[in-house]
Amino acid sequence: MAPATQTVDTTSRLAALRELMRTNAKPMDAYVVPSEDQHSSEYLAHCDERRAFISGFTGSAGCAVVTTENAYLFTDGRYFLQAEKQLDGNWQLMRQGLPNVPTWQEFLQKNLEKESRIGIDPTLISAVDAESIKGSLSNKNSQLVPLEDNPVDQVWGNDRPKRPASKVFPLKLKYSGQSHHDKIKQVRQELAKKKAQAIVVSMLDEVAWLFNLRGSDIDYNPVFFAYAIVTVDKALLFVNPDQVDADVRQHLGSQIELRPYDSFFSYLKTESGASKEAPILLGDKTSFAIQEAIGRDSVQIGRSPVADLKSIKNPVEIEGFRQSHIRDGAALARYFAWLEGQLNGGVELNESQAADKLEEYRSQLDLYQGLSFTTISSTGPNGAIIHYSPDPSDCAIIKADQIYLCDSGGQYLDGTTDVTRTWHFGTPTAEEKRAFTRVLQGHIAIDTAVFPNGTSGYIIDSWARRALWQDGLDYRHGTGHGVGHFLNVHEGPHGIGVRIAYNNTALKSGMTVSNEPGYYADGRFGIRIENVVVVQDAQTPNNFGDKGYLRFEHVTMCPIQKKLVDLDVLTPYEREWLNKYHKETWEKVSPLIQDDKRALEWLERECSPL
Repeated sequence: MAPATQTVDTTSRLAALRELMRTNAKPMDAYVVPSEDQHSSEYLAHCDERRAFISGFTGSAGCAVVTTENAYLFTDGRYFLQAEKQLDGNWQLMRQGLPNVPTWQEFLQKNLEKESRIGIDPTLISAVDAESIKGSLSNKNSQLVPLEDNPVDQVWGNDRPKRPASKVFPLKLKYSGQSHHDKIKQVRQELAKKKAQAIVVSMLDEVAWLFNLRGSDIDYNPVFFAYAIVTVDKALLFVNPDQVDADVRQHLGSQIELRPYDSFFSYLKTESGASKEAPILLGDKTSFAIQEAIGRDSVQIGRSPVADLKSIKNPVEIEGFRQSHIRDGAALARYFAWLEGQLNGGVELNESQAADKLEEYRSQLDLYQGLSFTTISSTGPNGAIIHYSPDPSDCAIIKADQIYLCDSGGQYLDGTTDVTRTWHFGTPTAEEKRAFTRVLQGHIAIDTAVFPNGTSGYIIDSWARRALWQDGLDYRHGTGHGVGHFLNVHEGPHGIGVRIAYNNTALKSGMTVSNEPGYYADGRFGIRIENVVVVQDAQTPNNFGDKGYLRFEHVTMCPIQKKLVDLDVLTPYEREWLNKYHKETWEKVSPLIQDDKRALEWLERECSPL
């Protein structure tokens, strides 16, 4: 992805796109460019970064709508500042979530003229979204027009990168904790419950999880391009044959039938055997193109059972999360101790150089496979850009008298890490300390939460914001997202946040989720404290309603800076929590850094009791 501060002149690209809209066999009044690829991926291979190409905006969430006269970019509060920096004068930023700002779907229905023709690549929009949009457009006699050839790809032309084809490799049972044969049996049990004859698996992380395979087709995400179909008596994996070697074939066994990736849609049209009486199950993120290939009367759309199964980690995966986060904590201790020493010694470092050093420390750890996302290494005002990414050729110098926010993570064979810490290497202001303490109080509120089975992350989100709200503060992102096991750092269907979709999935024992409240003072500083936690059964004195109760176990092991804590705001209970957390961090991480005196002394100081 392009750095968060880079601006692209999109004038010629938009002109070329509008010419194609006008001259297409199906002329269009508007064209929609979603952020997803054909697998509804949040993070994309470079060849699928169509919205970034046409708009210049590289954030992972957002949609572009181009009309014959104007261009609009819709995104949410996480990306407002980034979009402001990246969009040129051809674009109007639509800040979704603010009053009177429609979603892009609402915009098509409310803001375009009657009888408009709205072009879309049907592989890039979900069947659910397409049906909803078509229904809303009908009262204006407008149409959603699916196109076989993507016009953005035509504008991109020969400069469009080639689709990657990295080698696929098996994930050993000692890391996955469950064989792919057993996972397929679970999927078939779900098919029987839903009275479906097959399921299409189109999400890349679901395919990788189901077959215990990993790849590297998308940066930071250990996945590979593939589709899968599981029926009551067979399982098919559609993947580029060049990506599969003898080890993978042996791992899969004779029960898994391999087909070329490019044959997937023809199989759906000619061999699926789907009918109204024997429908194929599609996840609710499956593309409109897949629905159309099978036939809308022959599909049953609902939440993917593979996503639900994947979200609940088995004991081996949970232990992998614990161990990978302890090792990750050793790299973080080395890094923050090094960074503090460099700044105190007067060494000039920019944000990108610092991020590179953290990656170096992580790369020395056992089972390390790469970063889990681009490191957010941000000083001062850049910390207020929630998904900031420093440009190696043009980024800020880290200053000791400014707040420094670092959000980073690693991919390991036994787990995925995602941790944010906020530091001040000089003397923080009273405002910074109070805001940090309010964020910390929200973090502790989630960490110590106990709640009954059936509770969703939507319900408990306000606990993370309560202390901030007392000071009239808040943040424009969710409090927590699911975390994959050596998979995508963001996974669903669960999470903690104000999105109503989070109310559709109760938190369950075995789920992994981040705990990351924050506060961002635009143009000045950003604060976020993030740990990964595992949902666990809670032992309570009572069991009202026989529901059973849940709690969180934190697995991230990295100090939280005491210098930034306003002790007059922190309660005795919260002080005790912080002291216990630091004691645990010291006990688990210090044995791994005995050979690094600087890091050991730093960790001992930062983990000492208040």
